[in-house]
Amino acid sequence: MGFLTLFHMAFLAVSLFVSGAFAAFGYTTSGNNFVIDAGSANPLVFSVSKSSCDINSIRYRGTELQYSKQGTHIGSGLGKATVSVSQINGSKSRFIKVTCVTSTLTQYMIVKEADSTIFMATYITAEPSIGELRFIARLLPDKLPNEYPYGEVSTTSGSSSTVEGSDVFVVNGQTRSKFYSSTRFIDEDSHCVYGGSDLMHVCIITPQQESSSGGPFFRDIDSNNAGGSTNLYNYMNSGHVQTEAYRMGLHGPYLMTFSRSGIPQRKTVDVSWFGELGVTGYVPDSQRGTVIGRASGIPAGFEGVVHWHNDAAQYWVRTASNGDFTSPKMKPGTYTMVLYQTEFKVATSTVTVSAGSTTVANIASTFNTSHTTLFKIGEYDGQPTGFRNADKFLRMHPSDSRMSSWGPLTYTVGSSSLNDFPMAVFKSVNNPVTIKFDLGSAPSQATTLRIATTLAFAGARPQVVVNGWSAPAPAAPAKIDSRGVTRGAYRGYGEVYDVAVPAGKLVSGTNTITISALSGSSGTTFLSPNFIFDAVELFY
Repeated sequence: MGFLTLFHMAFLAVSLFVSGAFAAFGYTTSGNNFVIDAGSANPLVFSVSKSSCDINSIRYRGTELQYSKQGTHIGSGLGKATVSVSQINGSKSRFIKVTCVTSTLTQYMIVKEADSTIFMATYITAEPSIGELRFIARLLPDKLPNEYPYGEVSTTSGSSSTVEGSDVFVVNGQTRSKFYSSTRFIDEDSHCVYGGSDLMHVCIITPQQESSSGGPFFRDIDSNNAGGSTNLYNYMNSGHVQTEAYRMGLHGPYLMTFSRSGIPQRKTVDVSWFGELGVTGYVPDSQRGTVIGRASGIPAGFEGVVHWHNDAAQYWVRTASNGDFTSPKMKPGTYTMVLYQTEFKVATSTVTVSAGSTTVANIASTFNTSHTTLFKIGEYDGQPTGFRNADKFLRMHPSDSRMSSWGPLTYTVGSSSLNDFPMAVFKSVNNPVTIKFDLGSAPSQATTLRIATTLAFAGARPQVVVNGWSAPAPAAPAKIDSRGVTRGAYRGYGEVYDVAVPAGKLVSGTNTITISALSGSSGTTFLSPNFIFDAVELFY
């Protein structure tokens, strides 16, 4: 083999290496697709349909990751859209912007030169008719079989039977569901799917959820290895335990990032350049305002959370240990301002935010604890913390064999552990829960039995019987047309029921209270009417 031949082979090898490592930034047309190349060191190349806006190919480091039978898209796919692509020279970088337009929705997909990330935003003027407002990436399970951060709890591949509907399954004797991948908005960082010998992580990061609905404690599906495809989601609006109206406007930015260096973190994300790209509805920081202040009245051991919301936006922040807080950058407007004791609402007020300004607004708890407590089970934290199966239900179905017995249970004040009290009462499973307690002497005055709940299903509310005396039946709670406990959800409207117990109904010695799930609706086992406990307290 001659010297020139060897030279040519060496030159070709170097050329191929350089081409693989540093691909050409830009876009081309191939048939009915726009092909976008991020020009990144770990090459990311993806194809977008000119007619539907579906992503139908994603190649990262030369490996195809896109599921072939369904696209990556918004909702169940836009079907038809006007799709365009352009290159934009920003102040510090170059970008490729794909814009997909329908009558009520505009989807943006943006690539920043040398960054293996697809930055996205979704602008809506009406809730789409193509299913829930979600972004779903449908990826290959042989390349990306694993899920982060909760692992196999939402991997339904290989299921042997169905427990409930078409979304809770049994795999290797354990219940699994895509719903068990959820994280509270306030805790969201990145959620990912990953795998392969050339270990890759594909992650969704949402820097803020200002245009979503549900508040800081809302949670929804993040990932699901369903067997045919491994699915990665960003839920923006959904009917899963929906407690407020959907918000219109711009949802995002959010991003799908591809990594070989582990799991990216939200705090490292910079989207300050987004305002250079002509994205409809984007409000830069310069046109936003801030709220600062101090929250007071939150007892030690509870987390302070401040939440702002109106019809257009929602924001939240955890308070410092002394109660001080600084809001995120907020759109101008008048907001309801809420203070939570962990997740239990303890105060509301209003505040007006102006562009370019900082508003000072303090907030203090108005939750009254000035009374004599005879007993209290649990804490007012807006969660079923410590109750039986509260440590498990987020990641498995209540019928799972790993659950402790639901009862019916009897809790004896002074001797039972908190785990002897159920996190929920189901009309057809563990009705009623019984509380036994001793009094040295009977109170001479009326008492109050307070039952704080977090979520009700099928109109369930507590029916109380005290030593044989039946309390008046409370009115049905506001309806949430969605399953709760069985999907790993507990956050609803948080109804608090104060039951007035007349003088003379409590006795010296042993007393018995039963709490039943009352509802005119029916259902079987864990889909029977039910409600979730937050705390139960008897006081005067």
